[in-house]
Amino acid sequence: MPSNIRTEYVTYTAGGKRLTSYLAWDASIAGPRPGIALFPEWWGSNEYIKRRARDIAALGYVGLACDVYGDGVEAADSTQAGALMNGLFADMTATSERVNAALDQLKARPEVDGARLGAMGYCLGGALSLHAARLGLDLRGVVSFHGSLGPTHAAKRGDVKAKVLVCHGADDVLVPPDQEAGFHKEMADLGVDVDFRAYPGAKHGFTNPEATAKGQKYGLPLAYDEKTDAQSWADMQAFWKKVFA
Repeated sequence: MPSNIRTEYVTYTAGGKRLTSYLAWDASIAGPRPGIALFPEWWGSNEYIKRRARDIAALGYVGLACDVYGDGVEAADSTQAGALMNGLFADMTATSERVNAALDQLKARPEVDGARLGAMGYCLGGALSLHAARLGLDLRGVVSFHGSLGPTHAAKRGDVKAKVLVCHGADDVLVPPDQEAGFHKEMADLGVDVDFRAYPGAKHGFTNPEATAKGQKYGLPLAYDEKTDAQSWADMQAFWKKVFA
């Protein structure tokens, strides 16, 4: 980690849970800069999402790797991950409170320009980032990496303030074609500015170097794709530059 990157844990309560998120910023930058909330894969608050927060900090933003399960929980295996994730979707009111609270924590930081906020996430976190947009939260943009695209909130036309970038694996069998088609229709009906990137040959989890091994271990259609990881990260950087300009 570059010596100028600082990190700390931020603890708060929301949606019936005590949450411990991980903040990263570049201490060599003077003054407020955009803040980005990062929502994790279904594995929870693991090293991967914290590394991504540091990567975001290295780009000149403030990154908050958000705890969504409570007490910084990281799932021990796919069974626990599935149960934890299903618990979130079973109570979207509480989940929405956690998403809102994470953004409030980010906005309150002196390093952050509260008028320039974004959200991004992976797998489950991609769905939560899109959920934040559907809720109409005051975000410049949201980015979903290999995230679920199904609707989580019945937004109305004009509700969504954020521009949207979806980085999707064209061979992601966990996002069925009808869900993808439904997403395109939903976004068009809502009048959302969407940039949808479907990367040929990429499967679910294409950004995470541990995805292939975890897929083999748990019998899941996951695979890391180094080329697509790099391309989607570059696409994300261009997106943030545009929306935060």
